[in-house]
Amino acid sequence: MKLHELKPAEGSRHERKRKGRGIGTGNGKTAGKGHKGQNARSGGGVRPGFEGGQTPLARRLPKRGFTNVNRKEYAIVNLDALNRFEDGTEVTPELMIETGLVKKELAGIKILASGTLEKKLTVKAHKFSSAAQEAIQAAGGQTEVI
Repeated sequence: MKLHELKPAEGSRHERKRKGRGIGTGNGKTAGKGHKGQNARSGGGVRPGFEGGQTPLARRLPKRGFTNVNRKEYAIVNLDALNRFEDGTEVTPELMIETGLVKKELAGIKILASGTLEKKLTVKAHKFSSAAQEAIQAAGGQTEVI
């Protein structure tokens, strides 16, 4: 097979239907929309979730829980991700953003204890899990809450 012999699979390409172009096309006059009614009108049809006047499912089901407006979302960094830095590096939020460890700081950066840390680092972050703090100190490093 050569590049100039390539063809789309049989039946995968269709010509678009030219609606409202005369009686001989089979799609003339009403253009496949039938006679009158909501779906024959321009802009016709019903909105998503409309069930013909029956109380929609979204309104029949009970409401659950609540959204805390004061919730703080932290950017999460795992311990094994910190291994990319050299021994003795001071790891700050700015450095983490610069190296692509986190995209945005959000409400702050939280260090979690997933994975193992093999480097001796000084880590500055807004929050640490207790296990992460212990692991960093066990590796000979220091933690500093900003």
